[in-house]
Amino acid sequence: CDLGLQLLRVGADGSSHDQRMQGLRIFCEHRDPRALPLLLPLLEASCPILRMSAVYALGRNPSPLAVEPLLALLGADDNGYVRKAVAWSLGNYPEAPVLNPLIRALQVDIAAVRLWAASSLADAGCNGPAKADPAAAQLLLSLRIDSEPAVRSNSAWALGRLYGDLVEPRQQVVVEALLHTMVHDAESGVRDEARLALEQLEQPEVLERLQTLVDEGLLS
Repeated sequence: CDLGLQLLRVGADGSSHDQRMQGLRIFCEHRDPRALPLLLPLLEASCPILRMSAVYALGRNPSPLAVEPLLALLGADDNGYVRKAVAWSLGNYPEAPVLNPLIRALQVDIAAVRLWAASSLADAGCNGPAKADPAAAQLLLSLRIDSEPAVRSNSAWALGRLYGDLVEPRQQVVVEALLHTMVHDAESGVRDEARLALEQLEQPEVLERLQTLVDEGLLS
C-alpha cells in the first residue's frame, strides 16, 4: 500500500499516467484509508481508464465521500466501462442511497451495466424488506424480460440472495419466478442459475418441488 500511495502521489501532477495506473491497480486489490484523498479526484479525470480504475478502487475502499460522485458517474458518464465499474462498486455501499440508481441502471442502461446492477442490488437490498422488496420487484421483471442471458442469470442469483430479507407473499413470488425460469428460459445457463438459487434456499418445500420436476422428467 505504501508503494501504491507513492505511485499515486508521483502521478498526481499528471506527468505519469502509467504510475497512476500502477497505483490504482494496487488499491483495486487492497484497502487503505490513506488512499482516499488521492482516489477521489481521479473520478473527474479526463481519461476514462483512470476514472474506471478509480471507481473500482473506491469499490474496494468505500468512503461516504465517494457516494455522490459515484452516483453522478452512474447517471451521466458517457463511457459504458466507467458506468459498469460504478454499478459493481455501489454494491459495497449498501447503507448509502444507491438502491434507486441501481434499479434505474438495471432498467435502462447497456447490458454490461445492467449485469452488475443486478448483482449489486443483492447487496443494496439486503438490509430488510423496505429495501429488499423494491429491489426484488425490478429483479423479477428483469428475470422475465431482459434480452441478455447474463443479466437474467445475475437477476436469478440476486433474487436468491435477497430471499431471506423478503416477506410473504414476495418470497413465494420469487420461488415461482425462479421455478418458471428454471424450466422455460431459452438459455441453459439461466436455467442452471435459477435452479442453483432455488437449491440454495434450502427450503424443504422448494426442494420437494424440484424433486417432483426431476421425477416428471422436466429436470435432469
